[in-house]
Amino acid sequence: VCLTCCSRESMVRINQICHKNGIKFFTGDVFGYHGYMFADLGDHEFVEEKPKVAKVSSGVEDGPEAKRARLEPAETTMVKK
Repeated sequence: VCLTCCSRESMVRINQICHKNGIKFFTGDVFGYHGYMFADLGDHEFVEEKPKVAKVSSGVEDGPEAKRARLEPAETTMVKK
């Protein structure tokens, strides 16, 4: 359900009905240069892409720099949430 140009009371009432019945709900409006958007998606799963952290080799450790995890910018992993 998508709503625009509604009173706050109408939006809250319709969102409660949608939420209770497992229906996704979107609302928004624009006031000149300002606007807002709200989405109630209930329980849902999504995938987030995160940079892969390379493990530091257990060889020579010359100081704090060697102990820090290194980020591999070219490699990413997908995390389901």
